[in-house]
Amino acid sequence: MPSRESYIVKRGKKQSRRRAEKETGQRSALFTTALGLNVSAGSIPSLPVSGSPSDPSKGSGTRLNRAPAPPKPTSPASTFWQPIRSFALSQLTSLVRRATLRESDLAPKYEKVHNFKVHTFRGPHWCEYCANFMWGLIAQGVKCADCGLNVHKQCSKVVPNDCQPDLRHVKKVYSCDLTTLVKAHNTKRPMVVDMCIQELEARGLQSEGLYRISGFSELIEDVKLAFDRDGEKADISTNAYEDINIITGALKLYFRELPIPLITYDAHPRFIDAAKISDPEKRLEALHEALKLLPPAHCETLRYLMAHLKRVTQNEKDNLMSSENLGIVFGPTLMRAPELDAMTALNDIRYQRLVVETLITNEDVLF
Repeated sequence: MPSRESYIVKRGKKQSRRRAEKETGQRSALFTTALGLNVSAGSIPSLPVSGSPSDPSKGSGTRLNRAPAPPKPTSPASTFWQPIRSFALSQLTSLVRRATLRESDLAPKYEKVHNFKVHTFRGPHWCEYCANFMWGLIAQGVKCADCGLNVHKQCSKVVPNDCQPDLRHVKKVYSCDLTTLVKAHNTKRPMVVDMCIQELEARGLQSEGLYRISGFSELIEDVKLAFDRDGEKADISTNAYEDINIITGALKLYFRELPIPLITYDAHPRFIDAAKISDPEKRLEALHEALKLLPPAHCETLRYLMAHLKRVTQNEKDNLMSSENLGIVFGPTLMRAPELDAMTALNDIRYQRLVVETLITNEDVLF
């Protein structure tokens, strides 16, 4: 026979459970009423019960014909909650829209291969891919120069292209791989491109000979060192560099020192072949297909640069820089063919100019 104490404990638990269920029901009813979704028992028609007189197939077979109930008048409560319901729905729609915009503003997830180099590890080390020991005294494995991943040389061939560069390893801005730089700083484009173009458009679009006239090389080197040392905190304002040609020189130097050009070595032949097409429409189609060969970070940077250069041409009356002139300046800077003899490189210059000129003129169509 249960004791009095156990009976009291069980009774207390039942009362606590009933109280919690009652509070939950009250909160649910309040939320439902606030949205105007009244699902109380009075608003839902009752279903006939098996064996009741209202079921013609069950019971005594007698059916009662009842007059339809008059429509229920609109209660003041539903009229009161209707504006609140509309407001809640509008806020929900706004939240969804803002969340979508935030996702589109985030830096894209660029894919990057690891930059593995043979490395001699001090002390015992294990492969971070297969978790096996790295045997040997020297050159036991390879290490990614951008993210620091340590793996066997054999494992490096099957490691996924998911390199996440670390700022501890990426210590320079100039002469750094473009995709590595943007992934390390979690940006869409290199900071050099964004900051220089913003400064140029703020105070230099009407400057005569923009991008054609060179600035002092010593001051351009100072800008380069400032970016390598300070990154996004580098000062390139009027107070630091009054001559706008120093900023244009620093931007062109960044593109020249890229280890892989903005228009990559793999895509270079396709762009040259597209420039050789005489039909303008077919040339645009070929250039559009060639752009698909560029890595996403390169394509985004090229799009941003071409949009800027098109705004430069819109001020041609002041700066005297047409799309053809800009093509002459930026052709060899953005396109470099690997391991070509001097004659072939010389013949490619006119096609490089034509590629950049076409990209600037048709920027809104190609990108």
